[in-house]
Amino acid sequence: MKRFLIAATLSLTLVACASGPRGPRFGKIEPIANPSAVIAAELAFARLAQEKGQWTAFRATAADGAEMFVPHRVKAADWLKGRAEPAVAVKWQPHAVWSSCDGTYAVTRGGWESPNASGSFATIWQRQKNGALKWIADMSLTADGPASAPEMIAARVAECKIRPAPPPVIAVADSDWQTGASADGTLRWGTGATASGGRRILVSLWNGTTYEAVLDHSAPATGAPR
Repeated sequence: MKRFLIAATLSLTLVACASGPRGPRFGKIEPIANPSAVIAAELAFARLAQEKGQWTAFRATAADGAEMFVPHRVKAADWLKGRAEPAVAVKWQPHAVWSSCDGTYAVTRGGWESPNASGSFATIWQRQKNGALKWIADMSLTADGPASAPEMIAARVAECKIRPAPPPVIAVADSDWQTGASADGTLRWGTGATASGGRRILVSLWNGTTYEAVLDHSAPATGAPR
């Protein structure tokens, strides 16, 4: 898979600095988006998988209560406990990131490859009280070939100036559909798995007028987690 240009990280840093007004501090962490930090966390996650082992990396970077889709929804801590490492760890890299205005949550999308399969993934990241980023949900989506990697990592931050109104509730039939949102409500998501193991993630970003669907990925019942 392609290596990304250093300029991608630089451009993300600029986005972070210009991502909206600086509000009052909560704890010691200022509520401001930093998509470059999210990309760095995803890259470090992928690097740790190669250096220490795939499931070791998942355990080390998961937030309390994190969930995986394997393909059904499971508690990551339970599913990962004592799990043997694969002979060859999956390789992956991020292609895009969407962040709430306050930076409390972000979503990454990217591509992964293993010796026998490839596809895309989506990960929801949560900023911890100490400023560290941990993932709270991870969903792998298989494909016929490796996901196409862009030359630059795309980054987008929600609109900050207008307070968003609550969006309509979305219900997905025959699915354990669950929803979540950033502290400021500018980033919202839904995840679900069907009884047969089909999976879907839907991410919406506040654009100042409405919630815009920026990611809507589905996967059939077949497939294994990255």
